[in-house]
Amino acid sequence: MPEVTPIGSRKADHIRINLEEDVRSGLTTGLEQYHFIHRAVPELNLDDIDMNQVIFGRHLRSPILISSMTGGTPESGELNRILAEAAQAAGIAMGLGSQRAAIEHPELADTYQVRKYAPDVLLLANLGAVQLNYGYGIDQCRRAVEMIEADALILHFNALQEAVQPEGDTRFAGLLGKIEEVCRALPVPVIAKEVGWGFSEEDARRLAQVGVTAIDVAGAGGTSWSQVEMHRATSEGQRRLAAAFVEWGIPTSEAILNVCRGAPGMVIFASGGLRSGVEIAKCLALGASLGGMAGPFIKAAASSLEDTLQTIQEIRREIQVCMFASGAGNLQALQKGRIVKKGTV
Repeated sequence: MPEVTPIGSRKADHIRINLEEDVRSGLTTGLEQYHFIHRAVPELNLDDIDMNQVIFGRHLRSPILISSMTGGTPESGELNRILAEAAQAAGIAMGLGSQRAAIEHPELADTYQVRKYAPDVLLLANLGAVQLNYGYGIDQCRRAVEMIEADALILHFNALQEAVQPEGDTRFAGLLGKIEEVCRALPVPVIAKEVGWGFSEEDARRLAQVGVTAIDVAGAGGTSWSQVEMHRATSEGQRRLAAAFVEWGIPTSEAILNVCRGAPGMVIFASGGLRSGVEIAKCLALGASLGGMAGPFIKAAASSLEDTLQTIQEIRREIQVCMFASGAGNLQALQKGRIVKKGTV
């Protein structure tokens, strides 16, 4: 069994805390401010609703993403296997957790290697963007992609989490130029992803300018990683610092609109506090192509493959019913005036 490294120990802490503690943001996603325009005469058959699409060359049967969460420990390797099998069976996308642990400790690579369980899945590799300022470069990015036979690379942004972590990497200056080099050199698309505090319009514009292909907004309203770090704190001072940021961030709904304005045409993945298919459908109507969740899936996977598949099916059905009851026969139609902000009509 692979030795547990300091990075692996931190990841194990993250999994345990997410499963056991209340680490919710003090903000909401903002999605509660929106509702679908109900169509009493949808002129559609429920079973004819089309949720198929192709993203980065992979066919998806539902607009659902198992958001990046885990890897680097024996326990997370088993969770990833279950999640991958479920993604393959359901025809949805899957992201892996940060692969830094396996880049630095190759014996951990098998905890991320799920392609054999999910040969047809849109699979996303993952590294922290800030590592480009700590010795990482194109080689490490390429290794992360090749390690899991990924279709794209996520570079995740977690400035606030690093700032409240005692061991945090906080040199974020000068990253855009290095990200541009990665975008030019890699043979797969690069996705910029927050971890729970969203993107501003200006962030989206800058990321588009350096060649990022997609943005996973990962807005505020769900897991707050400052609160996760609060539970990891080893001193009262660290605990108070992390706790102070419980209401920080850009809500998910606002972050989607920021990307639409700042980077028109950008592929958008929506995540951050999504807990139902109805919320995913709202994100799709606002402009996203996929809706991502982590918590509900990892909790289901900790139980069984069957529970994971049931969770996916329930979420898929909710999206389908939203489309049916709002008169949208396919995902393109869902983005054509199907949703309004409360109080505007």
